[in-house]
Amino acid sequence: MEKVLIKDAHIVNEGTIVRGDVYIEHGIILEISQNLSVKGPDVHVFDAEGKHLLPGVIDDQVHFREPGLTHKATIGSESRAAVAGGITSFIEMPNTVPQATTIEKLEDKFSRAAETSHANYSFMFGGTNDNLSEIKKVDKTKVAGLKLFLGSSTGNMLVDDEEVLREIFKSTDLVISVHCEDEETIKNNLEIYKERYGDDIPINMHPIIRSEEACYLSSSKAIALAKETGARLHVFHLSTAKEMELFDNKIPLKDKKITAEVCIHHLWFSDEDYEDKQTLIKWNPAVKKKTDRAALWEALLDDRLDVIATDHAPHTLEEKQNVYTKAPSGGPLVQHALPAMLEKYHEGKISLEKIVEKMCHNPAILFDVEKRGYIKPGYYADLVLVDLNNPWTVTTDNILYKCKWSPFEGNTFKSRISHTFVNGQLAYKNFKVYDEKHGKRLTFNR
Repeated sequence: MEKVLIKDAHIVNEGTIVRGDVYIEHGIILEISQNLSVKGPDVHVFDAEGKHLLPGVIDDQVHFREPGLTHKATIGSESRAAVAGGITSFIEMPNTVPQATTIEKLEDKFSRAAETSHANYSFMFGGTNDNLSEIKKVDKTKVAGLKLFLGSSTGNMLVDDEEVLREIFKSTDLVISVHCEDEETIKNNLEIYKERYGDDIPINMHPIIRSEEACYLSSSKAIALAKETGARLHVFHLSTAKEMELFDNKIPLKDKKITAEVCIHHLWFSDEDYEDKQTLIKWNPAVKKKTDRAALWEALLDDRLDVIATDHAPHTLEEKQNVYTKAPSGGPLVQHALPAMLEKYHEGKISLEKIVEKMCHNPAILFDVEKRGYIKPGYYADLVLVDLNNPWTVTTDNILYKCKWSPFEGNTFKSRISHTFVNGQLAYKNFKVYDEKHGKRLTFNR
């Protein structure tokens, strides 16, 4: 579709909701106005009366499992689910098999995404205790950023040498995104409960094992190091009330050197849900108390927390149903993240404008994403049409993840994503993802 006209939408963008039309040519937004009239047999017109038009969501933290773990997911399968959920761009993590800890392995992932991704894509480069020379080769205009695991990880991706960590912080201009949990604290806690229960530890012990202390100890150290070295730090998936004291809301996001993120599951679930959901909501960091969830919401709304992401990390249902010590952490979320946040809008918890700010605008600002995250002339036409009053229920039949399960299964959402456009092309319509792939490699204004 070279020419697209979206008519009579409620456009949610930059803190306002205005009724209007959007005209797109060759994947770029050309004009936004009221009563636009563009005629011709090659103009595809979409009637958006009664619907809201949002910028496509930019999810800055996903695990699409390719290469090496493709029995769980692939870039193709999970990007299909992403566009069905209104996510038009994603940034994927480096802990695949093999890990993206060399330029060669990183570019292999880009090549695969170019062939199979329905959404726009970038990948983070992985830091380790011994790959500083490779980190220094990364082109910051072509790669989203650097990911460091300061808590439990796979293989050689745990960065636990403090001198190496300091050197990395001093040596790169990349945005450094971190998973913060103190490994020693977690190991000690786990041993206590393994002695008591063996491998079949009750799941409600998970937030005690991966405790508030473990999170705070690690995140506070990372922030102190960033302040000492001047590094640009982004702290992933925060989960505790205590950590909220580490972040500032008095500085505009574009000027912040230290930024913060919260994930859908930490905003939705609490430790009271373990009894029902069991290991299906086992994540690292753990879902914690209702008071932690309340503090995360408060910090999100007052701008100490800058971004909402998913940390989409699928495993097979068989894997998740193992006993505690053998059940992997993580779950699939990209298809249901935006509907879940829209449910919170219906509950009066957050405005549509704030959802767009945290899921679309702010990831674009934080990672310097070029011409995405907004509905503006000259920007790529990554757009999502939402019907706020068209309920649907999450069932096995409409779950698009390769793993075919969701922690939201059985939930009825009031809002439905009706259309998703990626680079001006219709990628999704009413539970159908089109086969043609329109995703492009993200670029960065740095």
